[in-house]
Amino acid sequence: MQPKKNEKADLSKNSSLYFIIGLSSILLFTWIAIEWKTYDRSGYGYEALNVDDDDDEDVPITEQIKVPPPPPPPPPAPEIIEVVEDEEEVEETVIESTETDQEEIVEIVEVEEEFEDVDVPFAVIEDVPIYPGCERVAKSKRRQCFQEQINKHIRKNFRYPEIAQEMGIQGRVYVNFIISKNGSITNIRMRGPDKNLEKEAARIIGRLPKMTPGKQRGRPVRVPFSIPITFRLQ
Repeated sequence: MQPKKNEKADLSKNSSLYFIIGLSSILLFTWIAIEWKTYDRSGYGYEALNVDDDDDEDVPITEQIKVPPPPPPPPPAPEIIEVVEDEEEVEETVIESTETDQEEIVEIVEVEEEFEDVDVPFAVIEDVPIYPGCERVAKSKRRQCFQEQINKHIRKNFRYPEIAQEMGIQGRVYVNFIISKNGSITNIRMRGPDKNLEKEAARIIGRLPKMTPGKQRGRPVRVPFSIPITFRLQ
């Protein structure tokens, strides 16, 4: 006769589950024990700060003194009207006329208008300076004749400085000068890339002949003029 086993009495049925639960519990307690921290509370205390009200300053209450307004000005005195009797003689004021009689001679003084000594640009002057040889040209073409003669003079007297040639210097020199009231050339100023080129440009302009001065309102004036001179090596 074989003994009968009860299925509920089998101890190895859920052994794996119990093993996992036990292992997890041990790991949890171990982790809590490792991470457990304690603090020393004996070193901390609480101190109370007593704040006195010494900084409170009592502000005295001042009373504003009211100044009474000034008294109103006295009323003006009534105007006294003096009554003049009809019998009293009143002197009559006679106003003489300021008109002159026909017999009086009126002297007329003519004031000559002063003409300021100003520079009139070549582009707006009424009568341009006349270059020698442009006297017979029509007035409307004298401006063009002047410029053509200036360019002709520059080409005729042009000479390239030897120092500038050896150094290979070239460029454009701007020359400004003034044709004075007597037709001579004054105030020559240059601006260029090299002093030797500027000196040569001044020499060329300084050899310009004396001209007939420019006129504004029929009177001779100073006329400024500017022209570029190009130095180019070939």
